[in-house]
Amino acid sequence: MDALDLARWQFAITTVYHFLFVPITIGMSAIVAYFHIRWANTHNPDYLRLTKFFGKLFTINFALGLVTGIVQEFQFGMNWSDYSRFVGDIFGAPLAFEALLTFFLESTFLGLWIFGWGKLPEKLHALTMLLVHLGTVMSAYFILSANSFMQHPVGYRFNPESGRAEMTDFLAVLTNKVQLVTFPHVITSAYMVGGAVVMGVSVWLMRRNRPAADTPLYRKSARFGAIVALVASLGVIFTGDLQGKIMTEVQPMKMAAAEALYETSDSCAPFSIFTIGTRDGTEEKFAVTVPCVLGFMATGSFDKPVEGINPLREKLIAEYGSGSELVKDATYTPMIPVTYWSFRFMMGLGFLTMLFSAAVLWATSGGRSELRSKLWVWLAVLAPLAPVFANSFGWIFTEVGRQPWLVYGVMTTATGVSPEVSSAEVWISMIVYTLLYAVLAVIEVKLFTDYVKKGAEPFEQPKTPDDMSDDTELQFAY
Repeated sequence: MDALDLARWQFAITTVYHFLFVPITIGMSAIVAYFHIRWANTHNPDYLRLTKFFGKLFTINFALGLVTGIVQEFQFGMNWSDYSRFVGDIFGAPLAFEALLTFFLESTFLGLWIFGWGKLPEKLHALTMLLVHLGTVMSAYFILSANSFMQHPVGYRFNPESGRAEMTDFLAVLTNKVQLVTFPHVITSAYMVGGAVVMGVSVWLMRRNRPAADTPLYRKSARFGAIVALVASLGVIFTGDLQGKIMTEVQPMKMAAAEALYETSDSCAPFSIFTIGTRDGTEEKFAVTVPCVLGFMATGSFDKPVEGINPLREKLIAEYGSGSELVKDATYTPMIPVTYWSFRFMMGLGFLTMLFSAAVLWATSGGRSELRSKLWVWLAVLAPLAPVFANSFGWIFTEVGRQPWLVYGVMTTATGVSPEVSSAEVWISMIVYTLLYAVLAVIEVKLFTDYVKKGAEPFEQPKTPDDMSDDTELQFAY
């Protein structure tokens, strides 16, 4: 493989790995904030125990997400310097806001939350976790605005003297129509993940039933997590529908590739349930379809046409094939099998999460709390993993489906790679990062499972600022 292919593999590995932690961080920060606020308002011991228990799991995940996120910034300069030079004025602005504003908001108030037990007034202390959650949401907004520019570039002009794209309207970048549908889709999917993690952990502890006196506590958190996951999944469906229509408008090739639709359907475009194509993904061999569904997904109408891969390819070749080196490509077509199947895995795992949530709510309804079947152990393990991997497949679909573009219609991926970086250098950094991430994965799983097995600590009346003197050491809760 040449440096381009290796750089793409490295970015894919580090990005997908990092994004395993992002939705958990966003979703669980909201749930921990809810539990803490409920404790501050009601002084119900259950809410304090749940706050501290899931707060530990959240901080473990936050730390791993932080470490792996830093690598993302390095790669733009290491392997993608031509891309950074060309669109750095635009792409760098939202990333700077994310790093200098939202990251410090998250880290500052997370520190206050960790060390503030007994030092801060109860309601003010609970507010710190809410501000951590606000920081994670704002962070997602700025990062997604940068990514949305890559999907649908707006608010810029090309300077022929410098050979670079320059930002002309930062507000347009932040209010990109792709951004306005992508952001709620990502946030609702993060809430789905957070709810599923709480649900899965609680179901496992209920199934273990030790100590038995804590079963009502875990039943409460299991039901709450299931409700959050189920409601959020409905939000994911709604926002995903909006996103699909905008995607068809700005990147029709991505929608065609997602459905392996090779020829234009003038009306009643079919949705593919299962398609087998040629190995190179250029031709359909066998397909099971549902009539008209794709037409509604893509355009909001059963009768409007949906363009196919082959005519779109010819249109893109005619539009860009004779342009500058920045926009030239042989096919202007993404990898059809990867785009097609990642789209289905994303949806399938999302619907599976909904099924898990409904099953938990049914099994714990009417005051029931006995989960005798061993199948509940599998559900407890799979429930958090299903939406996490659904998110990952969603991002794989988003990025692979945009290919061969790095910035759609402006710059191909092949022209963004660092020209002076050799294959050997990328191999070395990729191997180092992969091994490091493997070690971090072991640490994450070990810490997470150890604290899950311990369960929620017994209730202990927390100290208040009146109980503390100026000389009392700060409490480190974990």
